Amino acid sequence: MTRLHQLYSDTGQSPWLDNLSRDAIRDGRLANMVDQGIRGVTSNPTIFQKAMTGTDVYSADFARLIKTGSVEQAFWEMASADVTAALEIFHPLYEQGGGSDGFVSLEVSPRLAYDTEGTTRDARELHKQIAMPNLLVKIPATEAGIPAIRQMISEGRNINVTLIFSLERYGDVIEAYISGLEEFSKTGGDLSRVHSVASFFVSRVDTEVDRRLERIGAPEATALQGKAAVAQAKLAYQLFTERFSGPRWQALADKGAHVQRPLWASTSTKNPAYPDLLYVDSLIGPDTVNTMPDATVAAFLDHGTVARTVDDDGDSAKEHLEALAALGVDMANVSSQLEEEGVAAFSKSYDELLQALEDKANEHGAGSAS
Repeated sequence: MTRLHQLYSDTGQSPWLDNLSRDAIRDGRLANMVDQGIRGVTSNPTIFQKAMTGTDVYSADFARLIKTGSVEQAFWEMASADVTAALEIFHPLYEQGGGSDGFVSLEVSPRLAYDTEGTTRDARELHKQIAMPNLLVKIPATEAGIPAIRQMISEGRNINVTLIFSLERYGDVIEAYISGLEEFSKTGGDLSRVHSVASFFVSRVDTEVDRRLERIGAPEATALQGKAAVAQAKLAYQLFTERFSGPRWQALADKGAHVQRPLWASTSTKNPAYPDLLYVDSLIGPDTVNTMPDATVAAFLDHGTVARTVDDDGDSAKEHLEALAALGVDMANVSSQLEEEGVAAFSKSYDELLQALEDKANEHGAGSAS
């Protein structure tokens, strides 16, 4: 039994892999990671950009697809093929766990982050095209994304809500999920088949807060560095436990509804001065997911600590955010900036990927408008 297995069996946290590539699917690495204890996969436009532009493994498939469609259509065909293959690898785990894990996530186009109708349409279409029960379609938690999330849940579709950076927006996400389930229940839907995670981004919070604390420069500001992300995530877990309890939630749980698990995302340590597992070891607890890139998975297998930590020091977490506010660090402004940057980064990766594919098509004399 590995530390990843223990993470799930001893603490109730599911370790997922934050990466997906055709190479890893074909050479058995992804299946091997399942054997080591990985229980799901997340992807995003940046991950696909690295996968599709860093290898020739997609060349033959792309050359075939570009003959009958656009560059953008070819991308979605290749991405869907990878996700479908991964879903098949994880489906036995999904079945064994009664649908508790074994999920693979695919994100709607980042160009739709501020388009409610477009996001709703594309999320619905992805679920129809890849009609497997362990697919999670990722929708960003932008203001425009929230009603799309609610609509998808009300239709009984599995959703991974991504790019959550603030406690306030996380509250909106929880409400969208619960009200969506209530609507689905009214139409006679089977609540037990609906699954969702709420991806709360972690390390990027410290990156931005530390930058602001450095500008302040005072000793009391320096003393607060490297702690905001974990503090906010622990308060998010408090909110999770509060909102998924009480009469309103119990009425849904009695009909088979599952909680929307918090998923800790962006958990690789960006600052080399911090412990490499800061955003893993500090946020372990039941009904949570931690999605890790390959290097972080390897680090946890080697020296991770399996112990419940997500709900300790709750008072200290609140005091830390209060101390930040007293120094003039506006967490609402931090989260707003990070959301904009997150959407922009995924859009940039998507555009660069399509351009690279367009260039490849033109090299073969098969250029097509994307």
